[in-house]
Amino acid sequence: MPTPPLQRDPVAWAILLLTWFSCAWFGSWEFNPNNAVRMFAAIAIVEQGDATIDRYAPLTIDKARFGEHYYSDKAPGMTLLALPVVAVADRLSGVTSSDYTPAFEDPGFNRFLKIRIRLVAALVCAGLTALAAMLLYGWVRGLTDDAGAGVVAALSYGLGTTVWGWSTTIFGHAPVAALLVIAGWAVWRGSASPAIPWRYPLVAGLALGWAVLIEHSALIAGLPVGLYALWSLRDRNRAEQGRAAGIVLAAGASALVLLLGYNWFAFGTVFRLGYSGVTDFAGMQEGLFGLTYPKPGVLYQLTFGERRGMLWVAPILIVAPFGIALLIADARTRAVGWLALGGAVLPFLINASYYYWDGGNATGPRHALPAVGFLCLGIGMFWARALRWSRLAVAALLAGSVVLNMAIASAEITAPGTVERAVRDGVFVERFDPGYLRTVADEWLGFTPWQGLAIWSVVAGAMLAVLLLLLRRRPA
Repeated sequence: MPTPPLQRDPVAWAILLLTWFSCAWFGSWEFNPNNAVRMFAAIAIVEQGDATIDRYAPLTIDKARFGEHYYSDKAPGMTLLALPVVAVADRLSGVTSSDYTPAFEDPGFNRFLKIRIRLVAALVCAGLTALAAMLLYGWVRGLTDDAGAGVVAALSYGLGTTVWGWSTTIFGHAPVAALLVIAGWAVWRGSASPAIPWRYPLVAGLALGWAVLIEHSALIAGLPVGLYALWSLRDRNRAEQGRAAGIVLAAGASALVLLLGYNWFAFGTVFRLGYSGVTDFAGMQEGLFGLTYPKPGVLYQLTFGERRGMLWVAPILIVAPFGIALLIADARTRAVGWLALGGAVLPFLINASYYYWDGGNATGPRHALPAVGFLCLGIGMFWARALRWSRLAVAALLAGSVVLNMAIASAEITAPGTVERAVRDGVFVERFDPGYLRTVADEWLGFTPWQGLAIWSVVAGAMLAVLLLLLRRRPA
């Protein structure tokens, strides 16, 4: 029996549902400055008709100032994606922010802000992460002819790393990581066709454009995907090359139009970015908005350091370099292997170049998160080529990573910047062990936090059992 298309593969849909449910079930602090400033800008646009956040400025340290007014200092992508959610929530609830006092002490305003941030996180961030996990499954399945390898790669991405925790926020890191995976998958899938269908260049262009709209650093992090696309077109005739490139560029340019439109609407000029008006972070004036050059010591800390090291929050990723080497060694998967290597390394180099490389309050290296999807391609390849005992070791490592990231996602994805051992002290000692969790069940349905975690465990466990049953019933 031939392998079914991804959209007709029940395993793929089981991965999507499990990942989405897990990300949407947990939440983050609504007044975290990165969450709050994006939502303040969205509320201002919907309710005031402009982008000034003067009314909310005392509630966040992340802001830009131009003249007498305050604005969001972030790239506008997440704010723009939040606009329809805010508009619909206001309409259905019949209340706006003007019905409350914008203050930490006002429970009504807290609830107002929390509802909108949770909705955006569930619909946008969790949705994109779930879609990326589903596509990673299909990508690895296609590369290796091994559906089990695809499942391991997808679960490693969605549940075995801090992609899970960042998907409970409206920070830009998880959406950008997902969009780069989506773009890479679209290039791979389109280049596998005798004639490239228009939908794949369209998806790739939109994904890359929106990644840059959400986080401007994606302009650099997305370069390996662009180079992979050029390589994939090298043997096509000029007409097909021009058609595919034109669709990608037009789709990507649509995001640039939105960026210029936002700048004009917010600042009265297309030649101004929010980052240029940052008020409280002098390091943003170093180099290009805080980016200079990679520091070797910082790279070590981002990988192995207890404060921000990736391997402390996602141990499963230790397998990835070996799998990427296998991808490169195989002539059939070599191009994807080089994509995985570039896509994995470049975000770490960007992060190591940043003045505020530690990300302030963060669990793991949040600015390097776009590397995770490409690293998980390596995990899938390693699983496909591994022997039985190696697979048992990888499965145990993945199980431990999922449990660890369950604690991070439920308790604290933004570990205090002053804590040297972020996972032990910032997550477990300060948040998880005392039961300071954020779940849908305890925040909205009247359960205790531990009961909320137990509900997730039961439902997610059942979904995982169904996923494994569907995988087992697939034809060999």
